[in-house]
Amino acid sequence: MPMRLRTEMPELTGVTEWVNGEVSKADLKGKPVLVHFWSISCGLCKKSLPDVNALREKYKEHDLQVIGVHMPRSEKDTEIGPVKETIEKYELKHPQAIDNEHNVVDAFENEFVPSFYLFDRDGLLRHRSAGEKALSLLQKPLEKVLGIKE
Repeated sequence: MPMRLRTEMPELTGVTEWVNGEVSKADLKGKPVLVHFWSISCGLCKKSLPDVNALREKYKEHDLQVIGVHMPRSEKDTEIGPVKETIEKYELKHPQAIDNEHNVVDAFENEFVPSFYLFDRDGLLRHRSAGEKALSLLQKPLEKVLGIKE
């Protein structure tokens, strides 16, 4: 069952390795947070990575914190070297949790990639979406959480 709206953000613990800096729930207190689950073996995920970067840059002045979580879908996906190469290739400058044991995945009750979980400044889940249209479905809830008027 997917994580329910208005649920408090889970801890980001049990990560195999952090890239671009480790982040804890305490570090994110009082900030809007977008958690993005992706996988190296997911073509749709790779296609959307530049869009995630654009979102990060567009809303950084609104204090949006973007956290990537690499969710392996097969044994081959647990190889850290290729994941790090992909992070570098796609210029993912925000913190990336390599979650080979699925600890963060399980805490978020996540099943799909790509998927997005948007938390407000109080740390409550305000939106979640997954799949091909996940990014387009995110736009309006994101602007609402950030207090941006159209």
